Amino acid sequence: MQVNATSMTAHTNWLASNSNNIANVNTNDYKATDTTLNSNGENSVDATFSKSDSSTQLEKELTEQIPIERGFEANTKAIQTEEQMIGSLIDLSI
Repeated sequence: MQVNATSMTAHTNWLASNSNNIANVNTNDYKATDTTLNSNGENSVDATFSKSDSSTQLEKELTEQIPIERGFEANTKAIQTEEQMIGSLIDLSI
């Protein structure tokens, strides 16, 4: 469950970066922030950020909303499934 929780945090951070890029689409001299999700091998996922050499590309930012949403949904479902499994094991032990 830990990896899912950290992944949800990473997706939230990605969404915040993505939203900031969209909000600054018309800002002069603004350089977009690129986000990469990484697994650090210790049951956690984090988001790393780097400044792009270019301004915000609105089509890129908008299409990135899809994997952000799907990743968040998948992690939510995995946590719900784990909670149901634990509940079923508790029921069996009673």
